[in-house]
Amino acid sequence: MKILVSNDDGVHAPGIAALARAMAEIGEVRVVAPDRNCSGASNSLTLENPLRAQQLENGFWAVKGTPTDCVHLAINGLFSDWQPDLVVAGVNAGANLGDDVLYSGTVAAATEGRHLGLPAVAVSLVGRTLQHYQDAADIAARIVGRLEQHPLPPMHILNINVPDIPKTQYRGVEVTRLGYRHRAESMVSTADPAGRPIFWLGPPGQGADAGPGTDFHAVSQGRISVTPLQIDLTAHRMLSPMASWLEDL
Repeated sequence: MKILVSNDDGVHAPGIAALARAMAEIGEVRVVAPDRNCSGASNSLTLENPLRAQQLENGFWAVKGTPTDCVHLAINGLFSDWQPDLVVAGVNAGANLGDDVLYSGTVAAATEGRHLGLPAVAVSLVGRTLQHYQDAADIAARIVGRLEQHPLPPMHILNINVPDIPKTQYRGVEVTRLGYRHRAESMVSTADPAGRPIFWLGPPGQGADAGPGTDFHAVSQGRISVTPLQIDLTAHRMLSPMASWLEDL
């Protein structure tokens, strides 16, 4: 199995190194990731500037672009002699729970892989100190290994969130749905050295829909959350009602 590894924390992040090591145990790995931290980049593409890619001494490829750029380039042009069978993104430095997936560059990297026809997985480490990247990466590799016998349906990816605890303390794996956060806290206002106002993004909201069955709840209980995500965002239940109230427009 040929595995493309990417992330949004940047090519030098500890999580991507751990993930590359774990995936190398089950397949042939190539790493293509942003040359800097691109957290929160979502599915953005670079449209008006060329992409530059540089191979580092450790063999990883650093791209001056977004996570989506990295996966798109790796599949559609960077390698003439190599095509991946699977995309794995992470290990993200922090949670991608609930509505985080709309902003996450890590989830976006996996989504781009799926848009280009490949099975894809995103994996994140949830906690404050963020010490157990390798344990999270090893769990991701075990899940990926099972995809050969249990392939994902078209237009679906897996979003894995692993609590930042030693693997000996995991309390199992739970298949979950996305929860939902309260609205984010207010922007933090301060001033630059010249006295001009500047603003920092405030902390994300706490879980609002975070009860049993959600990704929030599973991780809070020391379990690994695995959420299947569908790429089709269409609200299918709305099609018929909308057609009825728009028919005389």
